[in-house]
Amino acid sequence: MLCLVGLINGTITAPGPVKIPYKRQSVEDNYEKNWCCLFLWFWLSPVLPQHLQPFRKKIRIGTDPTYAPFESKNAQGELVGFDIDLAKELCKRINTQCTFVENPLDALIPSLKAKKIDAIMSSLSITEKRQQEIAFTDKLYAADSRLVVAKDSAIQPTIESLKGKRVGVLQGTTQETFGNEHWAPKGIEIVSYQGQDNIYSDLTAGRIDAAFQDEVAASEGFLKQPVGKDYKFGGPSVKDEKLFGVGTGMGLRKDDNELREALNKAFAEMRADGTYEKLAKKYFDFDVYGG
Repeated sequence: MLCLVGLINGTITAPGPVKIPYKRQSVEDNYEKNWCCLFLWFWLSPVLPQHLQPFRKKIRIGTDPTYAPFESKNAQGELVGFDIDLAKELCKRINTQCTFVENPLDALIPSLKAKKIDAIMSSLSITEKRQQEIAFTDKLYAADSRLVVAKDSAIQPTIESLKGKRVGVLQGTTQETFGNEHWAPKGIEIVSYQGQDNIYSDLTAGRIDAAFQDEVAASEGFLKQPVGKDYKFGGPSVKDEKLFGVGTGMGLRKDDNELREALNKAFAEMRADGTYEKLAKKYFDFDVYGG
């Protein structure tokens, strides 16, 4: 009976000897009680309080840590950023231990489909093309795509302005897809990189004429940093809902419905209780969630 009460109210978490005062217990008595507790533990585990039951023991999250302020590494080599904070909070709320697996962006979807990782958290846009391969959580935030150019440059996101120019893009991004489909056939050279940091390095060295990425990453991760003081946005946002999608989400395998539902529920709670806004204010001075 003590085993039963303890297991139901959560005061004990593993089988062990039951001590009854004023009575000497034999080894056989304790052995029988231990087996009783063990049986009750497995029998009652489905009805234990939810906070005592992990959703899933471990989840491996793939990320490309070259895209500040969403995912990057600090001076100590630790993963930091808005995506990283969101992922940690989501894992906490679904009572799961999460580990991060670093991969180039263009390798994340193949790794997910090959079950080398269980989820993608890497500023991944929710697009029609990607939804043919993987599933997504609800939208986590949104950002338009824009060019970054030198302050003395007159480059605009038009065919006439970009013709003959070199534009840097991150491999596997919607910006790369847009550039290859709409600009490359018109005489604009699209240069693909495996890391966003490499794009900015070549931009500041003059090896490319413009960088094309989402405006939030460009603003917070480059333009507002000392290295980006001589650069600006080149013209307005580039719009194409079919290619750029309807926001950014966490990528999942199509058959992982249980995980998607759990993450969506946890994210809705974060939005409702103010946790999302609190995390966002660490990185942005505007509404990154968008309309």
